[in-house]
Amino acid sequence: MTAVYNLWLVGLSICVAMLVTYTALRLASRVGTGEPRYVRVWLGAGAVAMGVGIWSMHFIGMLAVTLPVPLAYDIPITLGSLAVAIATSGFALSITGGAQLTWRRLSAAALAMGSGIAGMHYLGMAGIRIRPAITYDPRLVVLSVAIAVLASYVALWLFFRLRHGDSLGQALARIAAAVVMGLAISGMHYTGMAASRFAPGAYCSGGVRLDQPWLAVSIGLFALALLILTLVTAIYDAHLQSRDRRHAQHLEEINARLQHQATHDALTGLPNRTFFNERLSQEISRAERGQRSFAILAIDLDRFKVINDTLGHAAGDALLVQVSRRLSAAVRIEDVVARTGGDEFLMLICDIDARAGGAAVAAKIGAKLDQAFEFQSLALHTSASIGISLYPSDGAAVDELVAHADQAMYFAKQSGRNTFHFFNAGMSIFSQRRLDMENDLRNALPSQQFELHYQPKMDVISGRISSVEALLRWRHPQHGFVSPAEFIPLAEESGLMFAIDEWVLREGCRQAREWQDAGLPFLRVAVNVSPVNFRQSRFLNAVREALETFSLDPRYLEVELTETTVMGDAASAVTILEELSRMGVLVSIDDFGTGYSSMTYLRKLPIDKLKIDRSFVSDVTTSADATAIVKAIISLAHSLRLKVVAEGVETAEQLEQLRRLGCDQYQGFFRSPAVLPARIAEMVLEAAPGTYTADFTQTQSKLAAFKRQP
Repeated sequence: MTAVYNLWLVGLSICVAMLVTYTALRLASRVGTGEPRYVRVWLGAGAVAMGVGIWSMHFIGMLAVTLPVPLAYDIPITLGSLAVAIATSGFALSITGGAQLTWRRLSAAALAMGSGIAGMHYLGMAGIRIRPAITYDPRLVVLSVAIAVLASYVALWLFFRLRHGDSLGQALARIAAAVVMGLAISGMHYTGMAASRFAPGAYCSGGVRLDQPWLAVSIGLFALALLILTLVTAIYDAHLQSRDRRHAQHLEEINARLQHQATHDALTGLPNRTFFNERLSQEISRAERGQRSFAILAIDLDRFKVINDTLGHAAGDALLVQVSRRLSAAVRIEDVVARTGGDEFLMLICDIDARAGGAAVAAKIGAKLDQAFEFQSLALHTSASIGISLYPSDGAAVDELVAHADQAMYFAKQSGRNTFHFFNAGMSIFSQRRLDMENDLRNALPSQQFELHYQPKMDVISGRISSVEALLRWRHPQHGFVSPAEFIPLAEESGLMFAIDEWVLREGCRQAREWQDAGLPFLRVAVNVSPVNFRQSRFLNAVREALETFSLDPRYLEVELTETTVMGDAASAVTILEELSRMGVLVSIDDFGTGYSSMTYLRKLPIDKLKIDRSFVSDVTTSADATAIVKAIISLAHSLRLKVVAEGVETAEQLEQLRRLGCDQYQGFFRSPAVLPARIAEMVLEAAPGTYTADFTQTQSKLAAFKRQP
């Protein structure tokens, strides 16, 4: 009996086979990568959709065949073939949804799946109620089963390999795989059909006779609709899950950044105190179990505030970044370096040999920080005061170890800086006093505990007092007078020096105005300006406001700056000094001779006086070298039309020697220590007032000549 094929239905069956394969690839992705709670749902729904698709392709292929006799089908057997298709599809999806697919497992699964597909086909053929029964060509049957097994092997491998990813390349690979596998599955079906032999004169008995074209189209449309619905649902679900994964990943990245920001310093990238304390807690637990020791180093940079306030925050930040790199390079990868605020750092040095190991690390850090740091064209210099506490001898808790390292660091700073000290019990008293002193210092200004005492500057020849130096004193309510050597560095470190300097400036101007209103002869007040305040943008405005507030003639005010303050960055200091000169304020260079002054700058800076440091004056009668230095400074100053003031004069012999060398003014205990304003008024009236002359009192601006230099 000759069979005739409807090519349209054959094409429809092949299209269904391709769509089945593509849908199966998407379903394998959902089963293999979906959330665990949805895997069973996708496995069941996918098995039904894929099984219906394969069975539809098979049934459409059978309906595409036209024989001389109409075919009748046994419905239970036909539906049984559908059940086999669904079961086989579920098996395939479950196999490819696993984490691994070895070649042994793949081969066994391909054999089972291929047998299932072949079984579905031949079971469906058995559902045709025809007499005599259909016979088969054994060779073509074997070939059809081989095609089914081989196609299953390739399909399972592709399902597994192509289940991940949603890129354009992955989509094209799936389409190509669907075309190849659709043709392979169709090839298996039509090979099986070619193996069928219908006897001449055969006829159908019983069963259900169906209108083949309309049934094929109906089954095809149903299968296509089911497959498309399943495919769209799978793609949409994959899109939602991909979006959820992206959102989750983005949220994880944000949380990671927030966690990093919460535990690391934004400027240097080093861990912060929170991270350090957590890591230190872990190290304590580890050391307890292993009976090991470790060290905590508290590091504070010396002179950082001077650099930061003088050159600006950009220079300070650059210095901190470079310091953090050097500190990190000085330790091992298992150690921890943290920035805990400002110019303060903490180090955790693991598994060291107690004091010897801590001292070696501290010395290494000191050597690294001794090298100059670069900022733009400037060479910045700093050092470190380091305190060391050891576990377990100095504590067994996080706060205790860190506090003891801090106390040792403050002791090192008080001992002269650029050094390190190990903690000992006696430092606790020192640290508590320092903390109490800083708290009291913050209340000193609003509580009006500061006073200005004034030390007269005497004319060497006439003995007349024409100016006084304002010296800050702190009258503590419990401790009495606190030495400036103790509280001035503390004020600079704690950032209080700005407000204190401005108060000194205003109080000095107020007192000068009061003396002027009282009818005293000309009396100029000299105020000291700290390095941290000199280069602040508000410094010049503070001077103007003080003069305007008390209606004080600027020539009654003198600003004293240390040699290192001016010469540290002479080029930028010129602008500030020139502005003071334009106001009419006088400028003195204090402690002259203790630093390094460029004669080129000194010759052109708009200054009025040089003050010889007391270290030279004290030896002027006993040391030929000191005498030569004082003589050279006086000669240099006079050649530049500057006055010279000698500090720390304590004997008549020193004064007589200064007179012979040509010094202009002196101050010191030989005439008077710093005293209260009322005593200054008495001393001025006691001295012969004479007629005030203004020699060397007008600042001669040299900035124009300075700027003309190439």
